[in-house]
Amino acid sequence: MDITPLIPEDRQVIDSYGPGRFQIAGVVYTGPVLVFPNAVLTWDVADSGDIFSALDPATLGAVAGANPAIEVLLFGTGAKTEFVRPSLKASVKQSIGLMPDAMETGAACRTYNILLAEGRRVAAALLPL
Repeated sequence: MDITPLIPEDRQVIDSYGPGRFQIAGVVYTGPVLVFPNAVLTWDVADSGDIFSALDPATLGAVAGANPAIEVLLFGTGAKTEFVRPSLKASVKQSIGLMPDAMETGAACRTYNILLAEGRRVAAALLPL
C-alpha cells in the first residue's frame, strides 16, 4: 500500500534542503527562496541569520500579490527557530492579511510539503540552513 499523497506534477514540492541550498521540483536554488504551489522565486532578503530584521512589505510583496491568494504563510528561519514578535505579526497581518508561522527551515519545508499535499494554498519564505 502506497501512503504517499498524490501531488499534481506541476506543484513545487521541496525535494531536499541543506546548507545554503534547496532543491525544489528538481531545480537547485541557493540562498533564500519564496516557494508557492505554482512557482519558486529567489527571495531578495538579507540572510543575516535574523529573518525578521529584514522583513518589510516590499520583501513580502510576492506573497501579497500571489494568484491564487495564499492562505498559509510559513517562515523558515534557518537552523534554529526564531519566534515572530507580536508587533511583526501584526504588521504582516496588516500588510498581506496573513498571520505567519515561524519554525526552523527543515520543519518549514516538511510542513509546506504536507500542506501542499492537502491542497492548501501555502507559501514558504525560507532562509537556508
